[in-house]
This record gives sequence, structure tokens and C-alpha cells, in this order.
Amino acid sequence: MDNNPDWNSVTAVEAREWFDEKFCTTAGSSVSSRDRVIKALNNEAPDRVPFDFWGVPETWDKMKNFLDIDDNNKLMDTLGVDCRVVKPDYIGPEPEKLPDGSFYSIWGSVRKIVKNGTSSYEEYAAYPLQNFQTPAEVEQWEKWPSSSWWDWDSFAEKVEKANSLEPRHIRYDIGGIFESAWGLYSLDKFLMGFYTNPDLVCSIMECYTDIFISNFRALMSKAEHLVDMVYTYDDIATQDGLMVSPEMWRQYILPFHQKLNKVIREYDVKLMYHSCGAVRPLIPAFIDELDIDVLNPLQPRAKGMDMSFIKETYGDKLSFHGGVDLQETLPFGSVEDVRNEVTALCHTLGKSGGYICTSAHYIQGDAPVKNILALYGQDRQF
Repeated sequence: MDNNPDWNSVTAVEAREWFDEKFCTTAGSSVSSRDRVIKALNNEAPDRVPFDFWGVPETWDKMKNFLDIDDNNKLMDTLGVDCRVVKPDYIGPEPEKLPDGSFYSIWGSVRKIVKNGTSSYEEYAAYPLQNFQTPAEVEQWEKWPSSSWWDWDSFAEKVEKANSLEPRHIRYDIGGIFESAWGLYSLDKFLMGFYTNPDLVCSIMECYTDIFISNFRALMSKAEHLVDMVYTYDDIATQDGLMVSPEMWRQYILPFHQKLNKVIREYDVKLMYHSCGAVRPLIPAFIDELDIDVLNPLQPRAKGMDMSFIKETYGDKLSFHGGVDLQETLPFGSVEDVRNEVTALCHTLGKSGGYICTSAHYIQGDAPVKNILALYGQDRQF
């Protein structure tokens, strides 16, 4: 029997009390969030499908304001979120601000804040390496970050806070190689560079790969026992197809991920890889050549991303994270649309384990509170 509140008209007090009773008391489940995710990622059937949460800052603020919660971790506790992304404190130099209002990010890219009707974003404002001609110039660039810019000791304290209610599945975000690299050079020039100056563009990816490896080793030297999964990313597809051919991906991008993943595989952690878009043609290579455990974000309206086919074809070798539509269902659908989609995903992708349910990217500021509540309030059985 459906005992969910009417998410269209629920008050903040009613919603918070309902979620607290369901997820924040011992009546909820005798299985910890961490054990639930571990079991699912081992392709075993957990007690229920584990859930995750990711959103733009405006979404976090909107949900905390509605539920009268002042802490991100408490919000996730309330919504029954099983996973936590934990980042060490940044203690490096302040990002350089430029006269036009743009700024250097800590990763070296030049950004500016752009706003739309509901959210604000960091978009690229310039490409600092776009006039470089040689790998030597790239390697000698003075703005490459250093692992000393993070307080790796702070990670353990943050994990302790994340686990304040019960043990959660802890994830560390390493970064993206191709995506970070073209952000210094511009996407069009970078793609052309595979033909005209491959040594140069590959040197940018090499520098990021080495930074990510250095950061990961620094983290694991302090907190190896605290990390359950690491997350790497590179958007290599659009809504309708791949940005580069499979052959070009294998020749130029894959080797750097293999170098990074080889280091990650030295440790007892799961490996999640993110690429938006129509990535289905490369899923076999993600399994056999990239050696990942979890694929994210499963953009449901991208070409070929049929959830039933993907689960039936690859579900014995791969787990999945994401899937809830951000292009139509969450922002524009009804509460019932959201509930039906979450149920279908849990039944399709969550069958016999192998699935963490969440949105197919950061929940944007245009998603109404009622639909987000419906997502996390829906039954989680597979």
C-alpha cells in the first residue's frame, strides 16, 4: 500500500517527519548504507536499491530551505542517501582574479560565473594554453596545481561527519583527464590537435594524469581505509553520438585513463567512470579496456541509452549509477511521472543488484521541490 505523502501539497514539517521516520530511525533498516552499496556493487541483491544525491548549489539550498535543514550531510541523512562524496580541504593559493571578472580555477582553467533563470555556473572564459606549440611549454607552465595544495589529513574528519548517523559509502572525486585538458586549450583546437599536434595535446593530458595520480597517492597514504570508491570522468559523447571515433579515443584518450586506473587498482576500491551522452558503443571497452566497475550517469534521453538493453547486456560485468532524467522528467514532469520513472529504474537496473539510483547529473535549479521529494520518497525495492 502506498503511504507516501502527497508531494504536491506536503508541508515542510510533514515531509521532514516522514523522511526522518523512514530513514533516520532504527526502524528503517538493519543494513548500513555502506553495506547496502557494497552488496549492490558486488552484483548481489541488497535489502533495497541504494540512492545517491548530487545537485547544483541552488538545489542544495532549495532543499535545505524547504526542509529547514542547515547542513548538507543532515539533508542527505534525511533523504536516505547512502553515498557521500568527501573532499579534503583546499589550502593552496587563492585563485587569481582577472580584470574582466574571470578567474583561474585551482585546476588552471579560466572561468567566469554565468547565470540563467535558476542557477549559476562556472563557464570557460579563456584558454590559457591555446597558443602553446610544444610539450616543453606545457610542462613548464607555472599554474599546474600541486598535491600540497590540499590538506589530506582533513579527509578523515570529513568522513567521520559523513558517518555520523551510520556508515556511508565514501567516494573520492579524482577528476577528468580529457575534459580538464581541453579546458586549457579549447575543445575545437584540442580535437584538431589530435591530427595537427598530437604531442602537444597529449602532453596536457599527461600533466593532468600525473597530478591526479599524485593526489590519489597522497590521499591513500592518509586515508586508504576510508575510501570505498573513486570517481573519474570525461564527457566523450553528445546527445546523439561520440565526440571522437572509437579509434581516436583508444589511441589518444584511453592510455591516460589506463595509466591512472592502474594506480587506482593497487587499492581495494571500486572505480566509477562518468561520461554524459550516447556512450553505448564504448561500454564494452569501458569494461574490458578501461576496467571500470560502475558507469555513470546513464543519460536516458541520449541516443541508444536503453536501460533494459544495457542492464541485460552488460549487467553481469558492470554496475550503474544515475538514470533519472534531468531533461524532461525532473524539471517538467509531474510527481507521478517522477515516481513512475524511479520505480521503473529500480526494477530494471536494480534487479539482482548493480545499481545506485540518482539523477543523471547534478539536479538543476529548475527541478521543483515536489519532484525531488518524490524521487527520494519513492519505494526503493527492485
